[in-house]
Amino acid sequence: MNWLPRKNILVPVDFSDDSRAALQTAREMVKDLARLRVIHVLPIMEVADPGIVWETIDDESRRGHAEDALRRELAEQGFDDPITIVVRFGDPGHEIVAFADEIDAGLIIVSSHGRTGLRHLLLGSVAERVVRLAHCPVLVLKKHV
Repeated sequence: MNWLPRKNILVPVDFSDDSRAALQTAREMVKDLARLRVIHVLPIMEVADPGIVWETIDDESRRGHAEDALRRELAEQGFDDPITIVVRFGDPGHEIVAFADEIDAGLIIVSSHGRTGLRHLLLGSVAERVVRLAHCPVLVLKKHV
């Protein structure tokens, strides 16, 4: 089914089973896999983090490791065509929406981990933030039970 043949589809990946399901849904919805974009957002390291203090890790090495992991993940799921992979740093909700705006995304497909109650209150929801901030449609996939 080709719902958005000329628009980019953005899929945030956090390496969970739910984000794997989002990738498969995106595969079904896009005609040309070159229109599929994948983003992973890493937290900003704190000044007191051991890797920063001992100068053993920096953002570029973290980005490289994340990109390699994303390529392996996509290969394991059978994505043979080159797919644009982006790794950003910061708040996931804001970075996902900012990248969607940059690429003129026609759709964001995001998985929801289904947190409720106190866990939702304390951790928030990336999916909820993306829905609130996005300027394009957002498809939220519920957690598989």
